[in-house]
Amino acid sequence: MVELFKNPVSLVSDFFMKEKLFYTSIETPIGFLNLVSDSDYLLTIAFSDSPDSSSQILTPILKETIHQLNEYFSGKRKTFDLKINAAGTEFQHKVWGYVKNIVFGKTASYLEIAKQTGSEKNTRAVGLANGKNPIPIIIPCHRIIGSNGKLTGYAGGLERKRWLLQHELKFTKPTNKLF
Repeated sequence: MVELFKNPVSLVSDFFMKEKLFYTSIETPIGFLNLVSDSDYLLTIAFSDSPDSSSQILTPILKETIHQLNEYFSGKRKTFDLKINAAGTEFQHKVWGYVKNIVFGKTASYLEIAKQTGSEKNTRAVGLANGKNPIPIIIPCHRIIGSNGKLTGYAGGLERKRWLLQHELKFTKPTNKLF
């Protein structure tokens, strides 16, 4: 896990500059995913309508991420087993930990996650933390919905969120309702 910093924006940049980064893009049914890693950990996944350039070296973690994402999109994988290093605050890590425990084909509300963090008054903070998730899909922030069952904000756009939830529904028992 990344150390927590008093000023995460500038210090995270310093952290990334000290380590050599590797990157690639993969095409998926929801557009391109731009992946960034250091030599050991997946650091970010970003949604894009076009691919970024790739580094000359694909690290083992990038190769494994591509493999597992391809399995996910083909319906063969429901959980991820990747070494990740998501830069964030202590609270963001707490929220992402709860989000990572939402199983494939299920959803939870922002209110449910807020209660797990200690207060139902944290729903807005949970939403903000969820929106800062640097590794979507692997940390399945698309599985968080409004308390009323409606889809709400998603960094990748609501159409991608809807697609991901419908994709998971296709490979889940038909009695489950996602949203």
